[in-house]
Amino acid sequence: MSVLAVLDPAVAVAHAAVAAVAHLVPTALAIVLFTVAVRLALHPLARAAARGEKARARLAPKVAALQKKYRDRPERLREALAEMYRKEQASPFAGCLPMLVQVPFFSVMYRLFTTPNDLLDRTLFGVPLGLHVTGAHGAGQWVVFGALFAGLAAVGYVNFRRARRAAATSAAAAATAAQPAPQPGAGLLPYLSFGSVLFAALVPVAAVLYLLTTGVWSAAERAWLYRDGTPVPAAALMT
Repeated sequence: MSVLAVLDPAVAVAHAAVAAVAHLVPTALAIVLFTVAVRLALHPLARAAARGEKARARLAPKVAALQKKYRDRPERLREALAEMYRKEQASPFAGCLPMLVQVPFFSVMYRLFTTPNDLLDRTLFGVPLGLHVTGAHGAGQWVVFGALFAGLAAVGYVNFRRARRAAATSAAAAATAAQPAPQPGAGLLPYLSFGSVLFAALVPVAAVLYLLTTGVWSAAERAWLYRDGTPVPAAALMT
């Protein structure tokens, strides 16, 4: 039994919602609409995460100064950082918790579109929603898979460029503050932006459609939330 089986009650609710919408529009479009509805419901969490990350970016110079001042006094450093965050009414983890809260929602969506059910018997331009790319045959099916994977690659490229800029900004800030240089493997992190393309090869069309929809939403959401020029955290671009 999968460890995700604990999510089955929530998956049943999600299935009923998608099935209800599928009575009005094609099932593939119902998946897109349901995904958008879920992401819209989670948008307040994304806004909270962005506020937290902006607070961390704003306080980064002060943190660096305290780290330099108390580099040989770790206990005093912890006290000074705690006092600073208290005065600023901020938290070093403010941007992390909202993202963690989103994980169960995404897990439900993943299980819905990868567990055999009647929705996966429907089609997208003649391609069964339960079909994996390894089972594709014929020009029509390859065109559909090609379009989906091209969309994922485009979203990955956008995130890759943002991650590269974020990494460069972080490296410059670390150099200015005389902090330790990034770890050797840090330069590989931006390439994780293409992880959804690789993951899509393991899941059926319905899940690929979900990945593409939520990926486009995330890219647009980040562009809006960080439109003031605050660098998007590299970790946030992996989601």
